[in-house]
Amino acid sequence: MRIQSFLSACVLSLAAVGLVSPGTALAKERVVFSGGPAGGTFQVVANAMQVFKPMKASKDFKVRAQSSAGSVENLRKVNSGKAQMGVVYSGHVFLGRNGQMKNDANKYEDVMAVAWLYGAPGQLIVRKGSGIKSVKDLVGKKVGVGNAGSGAFANCELFFTHMGVWDKIERNAMGYNDAAQAFGNNQLDAFWLFTAFPSGAVIMAAQTNDIELVDLGKDAESSGFYDQYPYFSKITVPADTYRGVDYASNSFQDSALWVANSKVTDDTVYNMLSMIYTDEGLAHMKEQKKTFNLMSLDTGTQGVVTPWHPGAVKFWKEKGMM
Repeated sequence: MRIQSFLSACVLSLAAVGLVSPGTALAKERVVFSGGPAGGTFQVVANAMQVFKPMKASKDFKVRAQSSAGSVENLRKVNSGKAQMGVVYSGHVFLGRNGQMKNDANKYEDVMAVAWLYGAPGQLIVRKGSGIKSVKDLVGKKVGVGNAGSGAFANCELFFTHMGVWDKIERNAMGYNDAAQAFGNNQLDAFWLFTAFPSGAVIMAAQTNDIELVDLGKDAESSGFYDQYPYFSKITVPADTYRGVDYASNSFQDSALWVANSKVTDDTVYNMLSMIYTDEGLAHMKEQKKTFNLMSLDTGTQGVVTPWHPGAVKFWKEKGMM
C-alpha cells in the first residue's frame, strides 16, 4: 500500500475512535523538482512546474524547483530520493538503469518515466570563417563542453570520445551562458550544447559574433555513431534558427524525459500529469519556452525505453496512449 493511502487509512481509523477529527489534513507530499543550470531548458521545466497555478493550489503536494548541473546529476538525485522528480535524458535513464554510465557501474533503478518533454539536439557553435567543419577539426582548440555532471558534458564526452578528439582538445567545463560569454570574449574557439533550440545562450553569442553551426549529423553518420548508440535519433536545426545561420544543420538528439522516484505516490504523479496535460497546462508550458510546442497527449509517451512510474501508466492508459 502506498504511504499516502496508508496515512489516509490511519486518519480515518483514528477519527472513528475520536482521537482526531475527520477533517484533519495530511501533510502535503513534498516534491523537489530537479532542473538544471541557468540558461538551460531543464531549469525552465522545473520552474514551470513550481509556478503553475493549479499545482500551487494543490492540497496534496507542494512542488519546489531546484537547480542542478543537469541530466546526470538529476539521475542520481532522483534515484537517491534527494529529489522526487527531475528532467533526465532518455539515454542516461537507460544507461544508468543498466549500470553502463561512464566510470560509474552503479544501477539507478528507482528512476521511472513520467512523460516525454522535448527532443534535445547536440549543437556545436564556432565562429564564421574558423575553418572548423567537423568535430575532428577541434584538435588543439579551446572548447566549452558543458557543466560537469550535466547531460551536455556527458554526451559531449561520449560523442567526442567516439570521434577520437576528447583527449585532444582543451576542455572547459562550464554552463551555456558562461560558455557564450567566454566565446564572445575570444576565450573559446567553440562551445557545445545539448539542449532544445533556439538556445538563449546561442542567441546571446550570435549578437556579438558571426557564428556557424557544425554539421554534427555528418560526423555521426559517417562514424557509425547511431549503430553504437541507438537511443539517439537524427534531427535538423532549421535555417535561420540563429542570426546569420541561413542554412539547415544536421545533428542528433536524445529525448528529455520528466522522471520520478519510484516511491513518489501514484496519486501525485497522476494528478500532476492531469494538470499539465490539459489545454491550460500545455499553454502554460509553451508560454515558458517555444521548446515545448510539441508537448501533447500524442507525444507524451514517445522516446521512452525504460520502465514507467505506475501513476504515469494509469494516466497514459486512461488517455489511450498505452
